[in-house]
Amino acid sequence: MEDTICPRCKTTKFQNPSLKMMVNICGHALCESCVDLLFLKGSGACPECRIPLRRNNFRIQLFEDPAVEKEVDIRKRVLRDFNKKEEDFSSLAEYNDYLEEIETIIYNLMNDIDIIETNKKIEMYKKENRELIMKNKTKLGREEYELEEIIELEKQQEELRRNFIKMEEVSSKKKKITQKEALIDELMFSNANASNIVEHFAQSKQQEVDVMPDMKMPEKLSHFSTGVKFGASINSSFLPVKIDEGPLFIYKPVSLLIDGPRPPATKEIINGGFVNHIRQETNSERAGGFKAHIACQRALQDAFAGLFHVKRSPTAE
Repeated sequence: MEDTICPRCKTTKFQNPSLKMMVNICGHALCESCVDLLFLKGSGACPECRIPLRRNNFRIQLFEDPAVEKEVDIRKRVLRDFNKKEEDFSSLAEYNDYLEEIETIIYNLMNDIDIIETNKKIEMYKKENRELIMKNKTKLGREEYELEEIIELEKQQEELRRNFIKMEEVSSKKKKITQKEALIDELMFSNANASNIVEHFAQSKQQEVDVMPDMKMPEKLSHFSTGVKFGASINSSFLPVKIDEGPLFIYKPVSLLIDGPRPPATKEIINGGFVNHIRQETNSERAGGFKAHIACQRALQDAFAGLFHVKRSPTAE
């Protein structure tokens, strides 16, 4: 069971499976009942941060972490105005600086850093780029597509969780009623000892395996809430690339054909005194993967390669 809890009334998902958590611009979550009670007149203050809020700005919480909910809301509001595309810049460096500036603004708003100065910067940007903002608002950017698709998928998962909890409760109630009726009938019409009957029912209850009924999966959505289908009008370069995984990798040791004597193994090189007159590796070289005995072994392999004389066959002459 989820650990979702309302910070004001302390109601949990365990106590009320149909509990709905709601959030506002401050990112602090409240259950729907507390929102209706505190904001009965349409406005009020957040119980945690005391920021003035309005009732009509509350929305159902989609993510379990309120911080994620707050960041998604801030990111959507900022990207609504900071909607320039890469083709609006003369170089990739300028576009990267622009993206870095956006992330800085989102970080400041998310962590309450220089709120006044950040809001002034946003207003100044909106005045200076009013025409370009209005032009780009007609095009739904990639970031907005991704955010909206995440929200739509989260809605599907939330609906599935609610159906699972509801059907689990119904199945549990039916099972308890059936077991209770069977126990009463056995006690009324059986000649066996009542304590033995109760004990037998208790043991069978512990041993039985719960079989959950098949849940009807929510219909998979194929379009955003705006009516646009998933993947429509999105550049193909943004779509995931299908990867053919193929068979699993099987390691096969390398077989060296050197046409010469067998070079000494690693233990023979270390214990046989091959590296006594070779400069030992430094700490920085060892960190980079270089070791003296490996270099010595490679040198011996090169020296031994091709030492055996191979006679030509008569047909080759």
